[in-house]
Amino acid sequence: MPEFVRLIPEGDTRERLVCTTCGHIDYENPKVVVGSVIAHQDTVLLCRRAIAPRRGYWTLPAGFLELGETAEEGAAREAWEEARARIAFDGLLGVFSISSIGQIQLIYRARFAGPSSVSFAAGPETAEVRLFGWDDIPWNDLAFPSVHWALAAWRAGKAASLGQPVANPAEDPRGEGRIAGTAILQGGGL
Repeated sequence: MPEFVRLIPEGDTRERLVCTTCGHIDYENPKVVVGSVIAHQDTVLLCRRAIAPRRGYWTLPAGFLELGETAEEGAAREAWEEARARIAFDGLLGVFSISSIGQIQLIYRARFAGPSSVSFAAGPETAEVRLFGWDDIPWNDLAFPSVHWALAAWRAGKAASLGQPVANPAEDPRGEGRIAGTAILQGGGL
């Protein structure tokens, strides 16, 4: 059975897991998360998580990108799996780096696939799914800081065409901040 040890391989600058038998290097790289802010008129679709982490908290339909998927395919799959929603994309809304847990998040601005397609329901990982107006969003019960960031980006540019996507706030470029005990974005302020 191969045994791995942590060391800095020759020509590298970071400690890695290296097989003591064959020298194979097990590179540990960030995971890509894809999701969407799905809007209908002046509301956004949120899912109450039925699984850990953050069970019972509200989030965007999002999850890990699978091998063989484009980012858009993954975001559409997550919208279906978590909210039983068929969506169409308006463009990339934000790219967030969460270095402490090794994630890069690609969040799209999306809408329901057609005017008669405003249909959604809880998927297997979701306890509840609802459309929320801005003032009704459960700010203190959002699951992750990046949900706050994505909703703020959607609000700031919901009527504009999408240009350069937003990224982490300047005060938290590595995504290491935590949500304070009270709402970060209540009333639209940061």
